[in-house]
Amino acid sequence: MSTFATNLKPLLRLFFAERRRALLLGAALSAATVTAGIALLGLSGWFITATSLAGLSAAAITFDVFAPSAGIRLLAIVRTAARYGERLATHDATLGVLAALRERLFRGFAEPSAARTLLYRPARLLFRLTADIDALDSLYLRILVPATVAIGAALAASLALGLMHPVFGLCFGLFLAGAGLGLPLIAGRGARKHARRRAHGIEGLRSRTIDLVAGQTDLLMAGRLAAQRHAIMAADSYAAHADDRLNRVETGLTFGFGLVSTLLLTASLLAVAALAEAKVITAPVAALGLLVAFAAVEPFAALRRGALELGRTLLAAARIAPRLVAATEPEPLAAPLPGYAFSLADVSAFHENSAAPALEGIELTLQQGERLAVIGSSGAGKSSLLALLSGELPARTGSVAVTTATLLTQRTELFEDSLRGNLCLANPDASEARLLEVLAAAGLLADIEAMPRGIDTPLGEGGIGLSGGQSRRLALARLFLRDTPLWLLDEPTEGLDGATARDVIGRLSNMAAGRSLVIATHIRREADIADRIAVIEDGRISEISRRGEAAFEKALNRLRPD
Repeated sequence: MSTFATNLKPLLRLFFAERRRALLLGAALSAATVTAGIALLGLSGWFITATSLAGLSAAAITFDVFAPSAGIRLLAIVRTAARYGERLATHDATLGVLAALRERLFRGFAEPSAARTLLYRPARLLFRLTADIDALDSLYLRILVPATVAIGAALAASLALGLMHPVFGLCFGLFLAGAGLGLPLIAGRGARKHARRRAHGIEGLRSRTIDLVAGQTDLLMAGRLAAQRHAIMAADSYAAHADDRLNRVETGLTFGFGLVSTLLLTASLLAVAALAEAKVITAPVAALGLLVAFAAVEPFAALRRGALELGRTLLAAARIAPRLVAATEPEPLAAPLPGYAFSLADVSAFHENSAAPALEGIELTLQQGERLAVIGSSGAGKSSLLALLSGELPARTGSVAVTTATLLTQRTELFEDSLRGNLCLANPDASEARLLEVLAAAGLLADIEAMPRGIDTPLGEGGIGLSGGQSRRLALARLFLRDTPLWLLDEPTEGLDGATARDVIGRLSNMAAGRSLVIATHIRREADIADRIAVIEDGRISEISRRGEAAFEKALNRLRPD
């Protein structure tokens, strides 16, 4: 129960922070709709019965038909208008809240701490933005509002029937609230496991289908197409089985509601008949009471859908809520002493959920304008050191002082946008002349000018339309747009052919004049432009050498040749 409340608290806080008035207005209009419906049905029954009895007696001449008929028309208008307004208010408010929630999550995925998770589990995080958020519309529309309105309807009906006889009203209200809320709760508990399984099955079905479509070439080459199809069929079967179980729960809940409604209305009929026979109430009032009891049962039927969606909603809340809790903003990195690009003193750092340190006891400084190559085997800590300097990996111990830095990762991330749009990610305010300047510096301008639409040429998903070398040059041009004193380069020419790689590293070296560089590398050509080389092993710096020293040449010779 405490976990349930913990997960719902940030969601409800966001709901009411974004659209408090609209959400409350929607709930009020929903209550007005139900109340008007109960009053309309009860007054109509009273009016028909009273008119019939008046017509059989001499009271027909004095019977006032205008006031009740006007009341019926007024209630019908109120009910229609309230229902229309309730649909507008609740759906508009819910969609607005879900849009704000989607934006909040998307911005959270753009934070440095989420970048690595997004890289390794993109499909799962995509479902957080789509399926999980879509599931949360049930929280307000099918759970909170219907439950509140149903309880209000039970209280209103109990008061109305209590005016006929207190015991009758009390027993009716207690039985209706107990059974009307108890059945959905029981069904919700029974459906929770199957709703969660259905959500997991659909997520698996979608992700495996995406993998089949996007990676069919790799799957074909690996001989895994048939296995992937079987995996998709297994996920579909898993989701279908959960659907079948949910349908059974829904059938049982529908039967339970029907049974409870029949018992309650039968008991109400017997009660009003006994009260009418004892002359406690008149026949028109008896008809009013019976129809009020009938109308009061209807709002509880709306909880049926919410009960079946409860498990899916709670699963979505558990997944999303941790990302809505305001995280402590990391303190900005301290500025280094004048003349230095960074200084690290006895620094240790850990990746998220890792017990082993990624970096340990790091002692390292870099002067302004100096170039440092960091070498070591895969997993030794080179990328972790760059992440530490860029602020993506926080230090657990020690002192970190770094000037403003720009990180160029191993992956070239391009989007389905124009060349201009992909380039302007680095500096949205860059002028046309500046864009052409950095493209020329990266050696890409001639290729772009040869394209039919030049710099406005659209790219496909992932930068389709450019070769690997052109994509890397575009990433290099983005780096040139970032006018920061420290550039952090993670294997900048990996995967390029020798001629292209040498051209890229030469242009990079020229553009970096006056700046500080840190290059994590396995390749000699990248380390060859450095003034110093640091060897890192198991997260520790084991050796630092300077150009001209024998250790420097020895370190270069350890690297992969061009």
